[in-house]
Amino acid sequence: MASGTKGKASNIFVWIILVLLIIGLAGFGVTNFGGSVNAVAAVGDTEVDINEYARELQSELRAVEAQTGQQMTLAQATAFGMDRAVLQRLLARAALEEETRRIGLSVGDEVVARQLLEIPAFRGLDGTFDREAYAFTLRQSGLNESEFEENLRTDTAAALLQASVVNGVAAPEALTDAILGFVAEKRSFEMIRLTPADIVAAAVEPTEEELRTHYAENEAAYTLPERKKITYAWITPDMLLDTVEVDEDSLRALYQERIEQYQRPERRLVERLVFANEASAQAAMDRFNANEATFEELVEERGLELADIDLGDVTRDDLGNEAGEAVFGLIAPGVVGPLPSSLGPALYRMNAILAAQETSFEEARDELRRELAADRARRIIADSISSVDDLLAGGATVEELAEETDLELGTLEWSPGSKEGIAAYAAFDAAAAAAQQGDFAEVVELEDGGIFALRLDEVIAPTLLPFEEVQDSVYADYKRALENRRLAELAEDLAGRFANAATASELGHEAILEEGLTRDAFVDVSAPDLMMRVFDLALGETAALAGDGEAYVVKLTAITPPDLGDEAVTALRDALNAQSSEAIAQDLLAAYIAAIQSSAGITLNQAAVNAVHAQFP
Repeated sequence: MASGTKGKASNIFVWIILVLLIIGLAGFGVTNFGGSVNAVAAVGDTEVDINEYARELQSELRAVEAQTGQQMTLAQATAFGMDRAVLQRLLARAALEEETRRIGLSVGDEVVARQLLEIPAFRGLDGTFDREAYAFTLRQSGLNESEFEENLRTDTAAALLQASVVNGVAAPEALTDAILGFVAEKRSFEMIRLTPADIVAAAVEPTEEELRTHYAENEAAYTLPERKKITYAWITPDMLLDTVEVDEDSLRALYQERIEQYQRPERRLVERLVFANEASAQAAMDRFNANEATFEELVEERGLELADIDLGDVTRDDLGNEAGEAVFGLIAPGVVGPLPSSLGPALYRMNAILAAQETSFEEARDELRRELAADRARRIIADSISSVDDLLAGGATVEELAEETDLELGTLEWSPGSKEGIAAYAAFDAAAAAAQQGDFAEVVELEDGGIFALRLDEVIAPTLLPFEEVQDSVYADYKRALENRRLAELAEDLAGRFANAATASELGHEAILEEGLTRDAFVDVSAPDLMMRVFDLALGETAALAGDGEAYVVKLTAITPPDLGDEAVTALRDALNAQSSEAIAQDLLAAYIAAIQSSAGITLNQAAVNAVHAQFP
């Protein structure tokens, strides 16, 4: 039977996730909204609960933060449209629930109970349903049992309605075949590659007037971008390495801590093939010794792969007494056994010997000192941040900062893409990009533990470099452009003749044969649109393509349709059919939901939405 009360928009999967995450989300400040306002929106009589909207929005923010590693504010989320996406998703759910209410679709208590038992958060240590865990989790989420179970009933009914809309939707065969043809059809073609050597006889030195014309027509190529003239003071751990004192005891303590790195015993690369009993292991070894089976074949007979039996590099002690003695007794790669192991009788194959490595303390001293000195330098710099902050807060300039501390003074002209010196640091790059004239200098930490403070002195507008300064570059660019133009002209001429010629050799050129290529195939040419142009050609048709320093003439020689006898092509067709069917089903569902919303009507409580947003930072 249909319920006559207002439903709350939800989904069974969302409820499962909710009860798993509710305790964790409680610490993030999601508030239970009280008062008379219970909904942010509604479709017909089915409401989108205000608390559910808050939880969904919070969950969306946390998901993005988990991916990016950075905190996301509501303002940022709103700029990306995340709040609207969450609300639209909840309104879609509400539409399905409204329709189940209207047509009287529901599910019985047995179905609700079965769904309840499947929720992991409600299980005890023995894996069965635990009523205390059920009640506790619902209390944490501000729900009672009857409310949750009614939501679960509504969700299940909505899921049935959704399934009735999308199940059985299949993409037309013609659509699948058309997509398959686009993706898997192949082309074969002949190609003539033209280089500057093909036009060397036509080379002419440009006049100054031609160079100046090229310069004027391509000013952007000879214009420096907008730059920022910046004064900065900085210090990094590397700057302090020579001044930091490291005592002998600390060096020796670190050496002992890393002793396994500096004193490594002999190791062997070993594989272990375990058998059920001694007899079967011995029988396998006998077959191996008689050359009746390779070690790989023995592994395959056990239903295993080499990766399953690989022990990696092991020491004698790792293998135990008997196996260790036998494996380490080999002076060359080989197979020994049967020998005992923790899993039963086994054959061992030794593949390589890794000699013992021993690095003395004296040999490791410099490396150890650099590490300890760098660590202490980072701590020294970190401890100095507050004092540097105090100086800046007291009005010290960047120059005064360098005079009164160990920070070093520097200047540079920064532009996006600068990578010299301090500009190679991402933190400096971001600070320089954001810097405005009149900003107060502040301490910013670098990725390696260093710090800096900067001041923007001047913004230098884009500057066209004088012709005299860039004349050599203009000359090279002009020659390149002229070369490319003449190559393109030659390619166009050859394309017309190639269409009527049997072979490229008749035109005095060598042909490059490319066979059976799909649209996404890579061909090592400087014309990025090569494959796109090839697939536009009719059989026997030619085309000329311009590249950088090269030009190309192509002639289509064969069109190969997808081979439906190929298992890979068949699998691709099945995948494309499934994707197309899913896309059509989703479009159908979206249209169905839109029709419900249009018929039932949507109401939005903007004040309630704003109240939720006010709870977020």
